[in-house]
Amino acid sequence: MIAASRTLASPVLRQAVARRGFSTTRAQLSSPYHYPEGPLSNIPFNPRKKGFAIKYWTYCTVGFTLPFGIAGNKDDGREMISKGK
Repeated sequence: MIAASRTLASPVLRQAVARRGFSTTRAQLSSPYHYPEGPLSNIPFNPRKKGFAIKYWTYCTVGFTLPFGIAGNKDDGREMISKGK
C-alpha cells in the first residue's frame, strides 16, 4: 500500500517540478540585483577581523543592559508628590 502511493506520487511530483520551471543557471553578477553568494557574504560585518569578539560582546552587553538601566533610573515625579511639593 505504501509502495503503491510512492509510485503514484513520483510522476505527479515530477510534473509539478517541471511545471514550476526550476532553473540551475548561475546568477548574473553583473546585474545590480545579484550579490556574491557564499559563507559570510550576507552579513554587514567581518567576523574574521581582529577585535571582532570584543566589539560583539560589548554590543550585546550594552544592548541588553541599557533598557534595564533606563527603566531603573526613571524619575517620574513620585518623590515630589509624596513630599507635598
